[in-house]
Amino acid sequence: MGVLNVTPDSFSDGGEHFDPGRACAKIDEMIEQGARIIDVGGESTRPRHTPVPADEQLKRTSGPIRHAADRGALVSIDTTDPSVARAAIDAGARIVNDVSCLRGSDALARVAAETGSLLIMMHAREPMTESSGFAGTPEDAYGDVVADVRREWLEAEARAERAGLARKHILFDPGIGFNKSARHSAELVRRLDELVSMGFPVVIGPSRKSFLVAEVKTEPHRRLGGTAAACIAAAARGAAVLRVHDVIEVRQALAVARAVGLLLPPKRKEATHA
Repeated sequence: MGVLNVTPDSFSDGGEHFDPGRACAKIDEMIEQGARIIDVGGESTRPRHTPVPADEQLKRTSGPIRHAADRGALVSIDTTDPSVARAAIDAGARIVNDVSCLRGSDALARVAAETGSLLIMMHAREPMTESSGFAGTPEDAYGDVVADVRREWLEAEARAERAGLARKHILFDPGIGFNKSARHSAELVRRLDELVSMGFPVVIGPSRKSFLVAEVKTEPHRRLGGTAAACIAAAARGAAVLRVHDVIEVRQALAVARAVGLLLPPKRKEATHA
């Protein structure tokens, strides 16, 4: 899954693809590099982000969604707004990527159910604020982060099913970096197989996240080494979709990992998308 942030303020690439022409060029590049899914977002989810009205999100994302769909990619809309999700689906999206985990409303699940779309539900406890990133999350926020994330996410998943969404249309994202410390995020990757065992396809987005630099400090655009290492670890533990900014580099890392025996050849439930 290649990431396209059509925003001026995303944490790692804000403004790079805000221009429609550059956004479409980036989509073409990621598809040519092997991305099977393009995740388009018109509102940043970084800590302290400024909320974006629905009409502005649609203005930013509709063109890129149509372009990606016309190129034959499976398109995901990254939004927590039901009206944006529905309009994006009308424009060609087939996946709704919800970073709120249905917090406060099951409307996104109902939109997905009514349109036959897939829903990625990312675990998060609260909206992204200054204290929501890894630096602001206390180590004792979880007893056992894997068990707690699993339990809390399954409660939200049950709400999605009650809203009419079929279980087979639901994907699980453990929410790396969202309301979690660097240690929590690393633990989720290390024990990802325990979450895969729930039976839902697992989407994971370690790309350029702050937990990658807990030991070696670098700016977001210089975190490719950590991103590749986390993606290899996640793929080895059964992740189905890797959400990344650097498609060809991660694909290369996965290919080498398979060649040298760190990963088995890709199968249905292993990570085959970058």
